[in-house]
Amino acid sequence: MARLTIILAVAMFCFITARPPDPRMLAAIEALDINHRHELEAEPDGSYYCPMDPDVRSVRPGRCSRCGMTLVEGAPDLLEFPLQLHVAPAVPRVAELTRLTFDLKDPRTQQPVRNFQVVHEKLFHAFVVSGDLSYFVHDHPERDGDNDFHLDVRFPKPGMYRVLSDFYPAGGTPQLITNTVIVPGDDNAFAPAQLAVDVAPKDTENAHVTLAAGATNIIAGEPASLDFRIGPLDGLEPYLGAWGHMLAASADLIDMEHHHPTSTEDRKEKHMRFDLIFPRAGMYRVWVQFQRKGVVNTVAFNVPVAEDRRLPLP
Repeated sequence: MARLTIILAVAMFCFITARPPDPRMLAAIEALDINHRHELEAEPDGSYYCPMDPDVRSVRPGRCSRCGMTLVEGAPDLLEFPLQLHVAPAVPRVAELTRLTFDLKDPRTQQPVRNFQVVHEKLFHAFVVSGDLSYFVHDHPERDGDNDFHLDVRFPKPGMYRVLSDFYPAGGTPQLITNTVIVPGDDNAFAPAQLAVDVAPKDTENAHVTLAAGATNIIAGEPASLDFRIGPLDGLEPYLGAWGHMLAASADLIDMEHHHPTSTEDRKEKHMRFDLIFPRAGMYRVWVQFQRKGVVNTVAFNVPVAEDRRLPLP
């Protein structure tokens, strides 16, 4: 017992008199730990995965290195949650206030869904796009207490509008669900969008955006990357928990996808890359949103997608 007491006393003396660790050494250890975590998250056989980016996996709990979401364990249960969109008034009029109410049910119980995971700082993201692709809104429905989410909009012209809902119900997986709203008017208002290729640089609210080469050499069903160069670099800041948000929509608005950057890099400009797969051949309008000096910038490009490498682009 006396021997053990002496050992403990010596250990305590060393602990009290030891110099604090070198901050540079702590930083190096932290960097090694971060790199190790990233290597683990890239492990394809890990049992933990990111709900937003399922290709990011890990062998232990943590957060996604790409979007910051908490990793979950096990195989995802891919259930689609039925969503009914209520429009009031039932026949919306141009420029008049219209309320969209999102009535969401749990497919297993048929009960209203009330619990949601926060995704990029919001419980619910909604995109509203007109049939001619000239009108684009990215907004966030609200709710009073425990009621359904709702969004108030003013449709600028007659025609068809597609509403893309992006949310993550507790006990489920992230959902992307589309609904259609018709605003009455003359027949010309319902003509499909006629898009021409447009990948030229754009000036936005307070920035300049260039789409890198390769955007006109995309094949349907194959992995594709869209690389954007955004400048000036100073003042660029995260927007809703990400450096950028992208909505890709086919010209007929059948296919709509919401993405976030796979990677970013600071050079003379901000290099921002989005990885995705375009499901069908045709023209797609791609909107990109980012924030600089507190101002949300929105820019659009028209990207052609070919059916086969041997065929001409549409």
